[in-house]
Amino acid sequence: MSRNRSGLGQAINRRDMLRLTGIAGVAAAFTSSLAACGGPASTNATGDSTESITAVIGYGNNQTWDPLQTASAFSMAAILHCYESLVEGDPITREPYAGLAKALPADVSGTSFTFELRDGATWHDGKPVTVDDVVFTYTRALDPKENVLVRTFFDGWLQEVRAAGEKSVEFVLSKPFPYALHRIQTVKIVPKHVFDGKWDDAIAGKVVGSGPYKVVEQAPLSHTRFERFDDYNGPRPGVYKTMLWNSIVDAAPRVAKISGAEPAAQIVENIPPANAAQLEADGRTVEFADGGNNLWLMFNTTHAPYDNKLVRQALHHAIDKDKLIEVGLKGKGTAGVSFINPNLDTAQPAANDLAYDPGKAKALLAQAGVTGLKVTLSTSNTTLVADCVNVIKEGWDAIGVPTTVDTQDTKALFSKLDSGFDFQVVATTQNAEQFGNDPDLLIRYYYAGAGVAAKYSRWTGGDAQALLALLDEAASETDDDARAPLTKQILDTLADQAVVYPIVFTHNGTAWDTTTLSGVRAQGYPGINLNQAEPVA
Repeated sequence: MSRNRSGLGQAINRRDMLRLTGIAGVAAAFTSSLAACGGPASTNATGDSTESITAVIGYGNNQTWDPLQTASAFSMAAILHCYESLVEGDPITREPYAGLAKALPADVSGTSFTFELRDGATWHDGKPVTVDDVVFTYTRALDPKENVLVRTFFDGWLQEVRAAGEKSVEFVLSKPFPYALHRIQTVKIVPKHVFDGKWDDAIAGKVVGSGPYKVVEQAPLSHTRFERFDDYNGPRPGVYKTMLWNSIVDAAPRVAKISGAEPAAQIVENIPPANAAQLEADGRTVEFADGGNNLWLMFNTTHAPYDNKLVRQALHHAIDKDKLIEVGLKGKGTAGVSFINPNLDTAQPAANDLAYDPGKAKALLAQAGVTGLKVTLSTSNTTLVADCVNVIKEGWDAIGVPTTVDTQDTKALFSKLDSGFDFQVVATTQNAEQFGNDPDLLIRYYYAGAGVAAKYSRWTGGDAQALLALLDEAASETDDDARAPLTKQILDTLADQAVVYPIVFTHNGTAWDTTTLSGVRAQGYPGINLNQAEPVA
């Protein structure tokens, strides 16, 4: 959910804000023009379930659609169906396979390797995908002036992507990088002839990719409609003639779409745990996936006393994580004993697990010399956050820290943060696993470049620089066994500083109608992936 864009610690300017959040008026203009291709606006089911599919996403479709810039759950999920990277990955394991590339390089252990483009790949407007498009995309992705979100994942190891022939591109690295094939998955190639100098169009919802589906209608805060791209010749062609994705943030109407004897949608994500039993009684399959989705606290380190790590630690120790999982998540969660979900293969427990200990919380506040503290907790309005925030408030109130909860729409909250809002503490959800699952990415997303720790928490001093140096050292280590202790040191540092830190990792619920849909899996991050879905005859 982060809108990472501006320089470290700087308030974002108006031009950048528009690039990040999108412009409703411009999006409406695209809705009008695209609707002419896709038919009248509708949020109803698309019809024959063997040719069409209706899905519901629990997040807004009104945030940026810029493929190199977005962290919007709706946009990112849709983009996976419309754009391609040179290297694609399994939505769960991230195991790489060739996307726009004809094949994966035999060896990526050095400082140079090449990709040849897939023969016959075309954009949705019929023009061929070219090497110039790849170079254009990566030039922007690596440009420090553009400073797009995905640049964080390449800064420090990728120097350049350049033409190496009519159909080939060469990646030039500053040093070997063990996660190269996984990082390349994060850069969706875009057509130069469409977006050169016109990124506001992408932000507002214009989608021209080379993937199996094309967007034909955008209705902000309502729905997005897709049609199969019949000229797609890649590894996972579209099965459905049309797709309709409804954007429904409120839980009750979202769940209603997949409820009853004749559901209006075949698949719905962001299912609250409290609704699982009833949906199963209705004959739906409901699965909860564990992963990187987490409810976290973010502190403003320029607003005393949150510049003191003891205060940050104290407020974490005051939260009863087990109660939060039981009450807020109905058992569908994992306590954050480290920055990375302990159920992921790359996780290691932190030296300080910030466990519930109200006595320790009070002692830390006393050690910091803080008395009479009152907190304004700014939160987003998603169902998950709303169900959990009262447990946080209860814990802080109980240690003598009266807490006021300020809840608002997610986009509004981040727009305020982008404008330099002098917040105290923020609680919301985020999931770097949308981009990948290696430990370097899961940490770097929050703490490097224009990540939320630097951008919103304004944590940029010596401790921050020491952490980034450790990250770089670990990322330069090609031996897994030698890298593990460096990663452990990083995880210990993150828990000690607790600038942006998870309270709990939440299980993402997905429900689908197995009488009409197969080939889908619940994923541990927001959104859905229908590139392997099939109708049930």
